[in-house]
Amino acid sequence: MEGFSEFVGSRYPALVRYGVLLTGDRGHGEDLVQSALVKTYRAWGRLHPDGQPEAYTRTVMERMAWRMVRRRWRGELPTAELPERPDETDDYAARDQADVVLEALRTLPAQQRVVLVLRYWAGLSEAEIADRLGCSTGTVKSRASRAVAFLRTSRLLNDSDLNDVAADVQATTGERR
Repeated sequence: MEGFSEFVGSRYPALVRYGVLLTGDRGHGEDLVQSALVKTYRAWGRLHPDGQPEAYTRTVMERMAWRMVRRRWRGELPTAELPERPDETDDYAARDQADVVLEALRTLPAQQRVVLVLRYWAGLSEAEIADRLGCSTGTVKSRASRAVAFLRTSRLLNDSDLNDVAADVQATTGERR
């Protein structure tokens, strides 16, 4: 179809990055993009030239990631933890903040991960997330609150990162730490 190849060629890397954030895994993120692009292709006549194909594709990805928790088989995980960890005194042990956040996101259940990505990476409000995912605002708030509570107790992110997230969750849910 006219324009679809150009859309995929120009936006595929950004969509894969978004898929990795939503799923916590590069392979699953790529699979998510591929599945979403199939649906986008089917709807292309409505989306091109006046529609918003990227917004449509991202919404499809969000909903598919939200529903992934219902699938029984999740694939192989070669290892839960890398066998070698850098020594804290190693000058090269500093990791990129994006890697730390992605590692922390991988530890969360799929629905909690999707809510945090939509809330803090995409910048959507609870009402917008609930509307996109077809659930209640209370569900979005509880998923976000549980995710932040888990990340706080797991110490996967440092306190300053979590304080920013927790303050926002507290402001929207009325919960106290």
